[in-house]
Amino acid sequence: MIPPSTYRLQLSPAQPFADARDLVGYLDGLGVGALYCSPILQASPGSMHGYDVVDPTRANDELGGEEGRRELVATLRAAGLGVLVDLVPNHMGVAVPAANPSWWSLLREGADSPYADWYDADLTDLTARPLLIPVLGSPEAIDELTLSDDRTELHYYEHRYPVAPGTGDDGTPQEVHERQHYRLVHWRRGNAELTYRRFFDVSDLAAVRVDDPAIFDATHAEVLRWRAAGELDGLRIDHPDGLTTPGDYVRRLRAALGETAWLLVEKILGPDEALPLSWPVDGTTGYEALREVQGLFVDPRGEALIDAVSAQHTGAREALSVTEHVAKRLVTDEILVAEVTRIAALVPGDGDGGDDPSKVQDAVAELLGAYPVYRSYLPEGRDALDRAVDTAATARPELAEIVRRIHAAMTAEPDGHLTRRVEQTSGMVTAKGVEDTTFYRWNRFVALNEVGGAPDRFGVSPREFHTKAAARDAATPATMTTLSTHDTKRSEDVRARLAVLSELTAEWGAFLRSASARHPLPSPSLELLAWQSVLGAWPLTEERLAGYLTKASKEAKLVTAHVDAVPEVDEAIAAWPGQVLADADAVAEIEAFVASIDRHGRSNALGQKLLQLAGPGVPDVYQGTELFEYSLVDPDNRRPVDFGLRRRLLERLDGGWSPAVDADDPDEVAATKLAVVVAALRLRRFRPELFDGYTPLPASGTAADHALAFARGGPAGRERLVAVATRLPVGLQAAGGWGDTVLPLPGGADDWTDVVTGRAVDGGAPRLTQLLDRYPVALLVRPA
Repeated sequence: MIPPSTYRLQLSPAQPFADARDLVGYLDGLGVGALYCSPILQASPGSMHGYDVVDPTRANDELGGEEGRRELVATLRAAGLGVLVDLVPNHMGVAVPAANPSWWSLLREGADSPYADWYDADLTDLTARPLLIPVLGSPEAIDELTLSDDRTELHYYEHRYPVAPGTGDDGTPQEVHERQHYRLVHWRRGNAELTYRRFFDVSDLAAVRVDDPAIFDATHAEVLRWRAAGELDGLRIDHPDGLTTPGDYVRRLRAALGETAWLLVEKILGPDEALPLSWPVDGTTGYEALREVQGLFVDPRGEALIDAVSAQHTGAREALSVTEHVAKRLVTDEILVAEVTRIAALVPGDGDGGDDPSKVQDAVAELLGAYPVYRSYLPEGRDALDRAVDTAATARPELAEIVRRIHAAMTAEPDGHLTRRVEQTSGMVTAKGVEDTTFYRWNRFVALNEVGGAPDRFGVSPREFHTKAAARDAATPATMTTLSTHDTKRSEDVRARLAVLSELTAEWGAFLRSASARHPLPSPSLELLAWQSVLGAWPLTEERLAGYLTKASKEAKLVTAHVDAVPEVDEAIAAWPGQVLADADAVAEIEAFVASIDRHGRSNALGQKLLQLAGPGVPDVYQGTELFEYSLVDPDNRRPVDFGLRRRLLERLDGGWSPAVDADDPDEVAATKLAVVVAALRLRRFRPELFDGYTPLPASGTAADHALAFARGGPAGRERLVAVATRLPVGLQAAGGWGDTVLPLPGGADDWTDVVTGRAVDGGAPRLTQLLDRYPVALLVRPA
């Protein structure tokens, strides 16, 4: 079953199956078509996200176990709702070995373990090259190992590791340790010497070889049982780019699930990239739609001044491509050294035996850093590899011969070991270099610094938006669309508010100069990010802002980092939020500026929400975002949601209440977004025939460029649904409003109803000054 919409819920021990079950009535009333669950298989003890699965054969006990899962599904089914589950096939959690039966067995029994083939690890000679476990606080910490009373476990403080049978009968803990199939080593050795593949740079997540059919069967048996029992409608596949052969994986999974299952991949596509045609999936999790929808509300005329503000503040005007390349090389040279070394060992020699190993590694790193997309999928995606080779060879002529040798080997053997390692690692290099480094460094306009985003493309034109939407409707109508996820760098409403800065560039520059002079930070780049974050997410607590800036500064790796912390810098950054919030003048300046952009930001937020919910694809609502929700990156976006407030507001809406956009009561203002969400979701659920097809609907008049509208639900000229949103509201206000602008509707003089306000609308060509006098959006429906 492909649902009309989804609602993403972050399950955790603090929000288990029972809590989700209690929300089913609310979700049903909201008009949601399916519950979209974060991972629900057994995860590491206390996991707040579920992506560190330790046992794929059972539902998570800390969420309520199998009984809790079945009760939740039964309640959803009784309400007529579907179930979509987030699945993590690429890796498993190994931070707590005792919680992971397969990892515990591997450590205990080595190559003789029945799980020896499960992990992408080098087990060729564990005597000479044991598995390295980077957990020790220092090289000398090996002296702090102890043995359990029965000598069957090695302990390093709270960490427990198995002792192989017959190896722990005598000797000191250190001597027993030397007899194991693994070695506990200083955590810094993980980046350069790790002997198992991990998830990005997270050594606590070990890669699983689901490309092996037997391992696929063993790790997927439980979710496939749910599907066979009618308790699962679809799967969202986490991080497919980490898999050895993503295409083979999704083909095997599709065959196991059946043709009617909804199958999505968390694949981040570039602006001009599409999924491989051979993948039998329904689409992605929607980051490409996020970029297109949000980009509509960014004024391209503001780019030059935004660029000037950024350059003046940081003292530099560096191209995004340059920042990305530097960041990617930082990843290859400092974080993923073990992966680069492993690939370099697979590169064919030059025939003369004269290759310098360090030069080969440099060539591998340069190639990985040159990929224009996350990865290729040879033989598909050959053009991406070709472009990477040309870029690397041109940038580094002295490495060109080795780079082209790698290219020849990969194209000659698309299924070869070298090809797969390069492709897997290129995705990691791009993700770590772009999302987790560049997007915290290149901060000229952070509303665009989003997963799947293109910060150097300043906005999206209506023409591009319509073209992409029509293509989505025609080619992938069952793909998911989104505006906020657990991985977005900031919530949709933060981005919508920040988009206003593209229309108020001079005002933004003046605010930045004043605010940063009063409260500087150790890095101009971080200042640029910090003040945009303050404005976008205001009001903020000291704790939330300190947590965000600490993470942001360490991800940027400019003045401090996770690995090489600079205590005095970290202390200054941690103290900054308290200093700002304690300064009455600074707070007054922030509040005044936010007040000047907030109304326009809410207009943008309502517009992008309506376009997502009414447009092609299956829209997802991330938990809590049915109201205005100003969150920053994880874990800020996993804070508890006040569902009690949302229930109360929904009840008032159902009682006939029509909240005002400019009300003094913040709850009433928040309810305006709920009104838009409810109208669209209920329509999608109960009138699905209205959401076929896609026709751009141009406005006419002096302010036509400020309206974005489309029609759906019927043949051209007889569509029965129209969505219209206001864009660039500051410019609209400066021009004196809508004036004579009208929106010609399909169907001639038929009467329409705006389901957001419940008002009747005359057919023909209503004036936008009347159509949008209550809300900056409208969702119109006419009788068949």
